[in-house]
This record gives sequence, C-alpha cells and structure tokens, in this order.
Amino acid sequence: MDTHLHHDHLESHLQSSDMLRDIVIGMSDGLTVPFALAAGLSGAIHESNIIVIAGIAEIAAGSIAMGLGGYLAGKTEQDHYQSEVKREYDEIENLRHREIEETKEFFANIGLSKDLQNQATAEISQDKDRWVDFMMKYELGLDKPDPKRATKSALNIGLSYIAGGIIPLSPYFFIDDATEALQFSVIATLICLFIFGFFKSKITGVNAWMGAIRVTMIGAIAAAAAFGVAKLFQL
Repeated sequence: MDTHLHHDHLESHLQSSDMLRDIVIGMSDGLTVPFALAAGLSGAIHESNIIVIAGIAEIAAGSIAMGLGGYLAGKTEQDHYQSEVKREYDEIENLRHREIEETKEFFANIGLSKDLQNQATAEISQDKDRWVDFMMKYELGLDKPDPKRATKSALNIGLSYIAGGIIPLSPYFFIDDATEALQFSVIATLICLFIFGFFKSKITGVNAWMGAIRVTMIGAIAAAAAFGVAKLFQL
C-alpha cells in the first residue's frame, strides 16, 4: 500500500517536472522573440497592423518550430531507451555471465554480503523482463519514458510559446501608432518577464530576485538591439 502511494507520488512529481520544463522553454522564447521582433519593426515602420501580421506569423512559425523540437526530443528519448532495452536483452541472452557479474557488483556496492549478492542475483535473473528493467534503472540509470511524452511536450511548448508571444504583441492590436504601442509592449513584457523569471528561478532553486532581473535584462537587451538595428538601417 505504502509503495503504491509512493510510486504515484513519484510519477506525479516527474510528470509535473516535465510539464514545468516545457512551459519554461516555450514561455521564455515566446516572450522574448516576438518582443524583439515587434520592437525591431517598430523602429522601422509606424503602422501597427503590419507588426500584428508579422508578429502573428512569427508566433505561428515559432510555436510550430519549438513544438516540433520538443516532439523530436521526446521521440529521441524514447528511441534511445528502446535501443538500450534491446541491447540489454541481447546481452542477457548472449553475455549472461557478464550480466550476472554486473548485477552482483550492484548488490555489492549497496553493502550486501556475498551470500545475499548471489541469492538476490539468482532471484532477479529468473525473469528476463524484470532483470532487464532492473539493469536499465540501476546499471544505466534510465527510467522508462512516458510513451505520450513527445506529443505532450510538443503541445506544452507550442501553447506556452503562443501564450508568451501574445503578450508583447497585444498592444499593437489596439493602438494604431507602432511607436506608442511599443511603449505599452515594453512595460507589459518586462513586467511579465520579471514575474516569469522570478517564479522560474524560485522553482529551480536559483536566487529568485537575481533570476528575475537576469531574465528581464535578456529580454530588454534583445528588444533594444532589434530596435537599434532597425533604426540604423532605416537611416
């Protein structure tokens, strides 16, 4: 009963951690890249509708690209795990003596006596599937990935990118003059970047205030650089 509850807690924790990582990846780029694009365009043109069209196109392309990246990363993790499983089965079949020694070595490292090492190894090696699972986890340090992880990651990252990208773009929907819209975009985006950086750093164990300032500065520098380059070429 206790083991089952602990397992559920562990699975929930891991899934939450994966989702949080996806949101951080998508949101951080979603806030920064469209913000820099809007700022750059605002330095060259004055019509907000053009920036809105360009911004929406960038958000669409960016969310697809980021989501695809998350999907491929998830698939790569699954493919790697499956290839290692296949290799372990092959080694158990053809190099059984070596796998026996590696299993005993693990039990020796956790302090079991010689007799218990032999007994535990003999017990676990009776079931190939259980033995492979054991070797994957304790020899290779690999946990079985969620088969839906790639799809979930793609959706989490893509939707987070869209959510982040709408924030710097939103003032341009309501203000015709791009320069004026940029002022509101800067305020809204920097506030969101600060809040996002604060909670991101707090969750990951980094100094929250320093993390918030760092994330905000990165977004501000990117936008200022884009705006400056646009103004330079406009001249």
